[in-house]
Amino acid sequence: MLKSTARLIRGLLDGERVLSLAVLVEGAPFTGLLPFVPLPGYTGVMIHASRLSRHTAGLTEGARAAVLLHEQDGPDKDPLQIKRASFECDVHPLERNGEEWTAERERYLARFPGSRITFRLSDFTLYRLEFRQGLWVGGFGRAVEITPRDVAKLGSHGVA
Repeated sequence: MLKSTARLIRGLLDGERVLSLAVLVEGAPFTGLLPFVPLPGYTGVMIHASRLSRHTAGLTEGARAAVLLHEQDGPDKDPLQIKRASFECDVHPLERNGEEWTAERERYLARFPGSRITFRLSDFTLYRLEFRQGLWVGGFGRAVEITPRDVAKLGSHGVA
């Protein structure tokens, strides 16, 4: 992966605030739209979701999910040129009030301070979605596979 591609993916992870989540629930695909926080090193994302929501039935430990992030559309943009990244992810729910949960809650609240009230609700859980591999689309005809090796290097400046 080129350094420029890695920078564009990091820019998307830093600049956008919501992602599309795809999971399997009872054998059928289901999607949701959720706020997210990039993990350190850009190796995945953290989401905060209610266990009462249908999509969380597909967010069990060890499950696989997919996320899609994209730049904002607008009337002056060609929809085929919208930059986007999709990733296959491994799902890891965090133990409520555990050490990792507490640290990630603070990172999440730094980005979304208005969500503080949902951390008081017992049905909400933090989920770490770790990127396995993916696809970067920089516009029509400009697609690049993101390998597991690329994911490991996303956060470094030494991406070759």
